[in-house]
Amino acid sequence: MPDRRTVDELTIKELEELLLVKRREARAERMRRLREVGRLPADDPLPADGPLPHEDLAGTAAGLAGEAPAEAPAGTRRQIADVEPLTRRKRARERKPRTAPGRWSRVRDRMLLVLEVAALLGLVGVLVTSFLNLQALNAEYAQASLAPTVTPTPLAGGILPGEHAPPEEPGSVPAHLRGLVQGEAPHAVPIPTPGPEAPTRIVVPAINVDALIVPGDTPEQLKLGVGHHLGSANPGERGNMILSAHNDIYGEIFRRLPDLELGDEVIIYAGEQPYHYVVTAKQIVEPTDVHVLAQTTRPVATLISCYPYMVDTHRIVVIAELR
Repeated sequence: MPDRRTVDELTIKELEELLLVKRREARAERMRRLREVGRLPADDPLPADGPLPHEDLAGTAAGLAGEAPAEAPAGTRRQIADVEPLTRRKRARERKPRTAPGRWSRVRDRMLLVLEVAALLGLVGVLVTSFLNLQALNAEYAQASLAPTVTPTPLAGGILPGEHAPPEEPGSVPAHLRGLVQGEAPHAVPIPTPGPEAPTRIVVPAINVDALIVPGDTPEQLKLGVGHHLGSANPGERGNMILSAHNDIYGEIFRRLPDLELGDEVIIYAGEQPYHYVVTAKQIVEPTDVHVLAQTTRPVATLISCYPYMVDTHRIVVIAELR
């Protein structure tokens, strides 16, 4: 018949016996679990009343009764085992084993790899295209920021002013001018009326030049003095003022032009107003090198004549800048 008494009605002795029974039942359950996991050999079980690993039930019971714990019998062998929590073992058993990747998994991985490579190549292409576009924009900006190149005034035949056939002998008269010497009337040369700021006189002290400047530089106008190329700059203005004259006929005005040195002064008058220029460059060019007629952003005077003396196969060009 089961005992219906409450805990308060039990004596200390009965409580101790009840606790010992509970502990033995718990010990038996633990031993069963240890055997299942292989921590205790199945052919060497613990005594039914022996202590559990890491646990002395006799000492526990004696402590509860107020007595000293009894020593284990001499022939009793205590087994001590490291017990791991069963929950961890159970979870380890419950984990699903890894399976080898299937065919579709490999296909998916390869497709993802291809997409990543394609995205990387696309990014590199975008960066390269952006860099090339930036360089092109910079080049266009640099070209647009440059000062526009002014095309020189076209000349007849694309030859620098001052063209003529040299005399056959020093001091002789060219064939096309002998009629004038023999008393023929010269052809009428229309001379444009110079403007109020057009050049009218040139003085070069270093080579003893003091000559009249006439508008235009055609062969007929160069017979009268130094020709001012129509459309070029006036004295003191920003741009290229082009003046030309002969070196071996019609007064040989620019015969000593090659003797000019850098730093020599050239004075050009516009009416009564003098403008002082200083020689900065000198060069020998072909008659077709019309680039010397190009306009400039600074006030410059360009003096042109045939070269060398009595040969006239080239042109000497002297450039002077306004001081």
